[in-house]
Amino acid sequence: MNNMKVTVSGELKEYDDGITLLELVERENVETPEYVTASVNDDLLGYHEFEKTVLQDGDVIEFLYFMGGGSI
Repeated sequence: MNNMKVTVSGELKEYDDGITLLELVERENVETPEYVTASVNDDLLGYHEFEKTVLQDGDVIEFLYFMGGGSI
């Protein structure tokens, strides 16, 4: 199988062609992935889209963690 290069959280990495965003999340050991939003080339994707999103060579992926809470 061929390899492709993607940038994950600012770091260039190499993965097999055809990897899905869900597989990348698993390989990157993302904590609580069901609460993470991913940005793929500046497009925001929710967890329900991870399994059907196939990554391409040169993609730029960022994981966004939204925090709640605080007090006044």
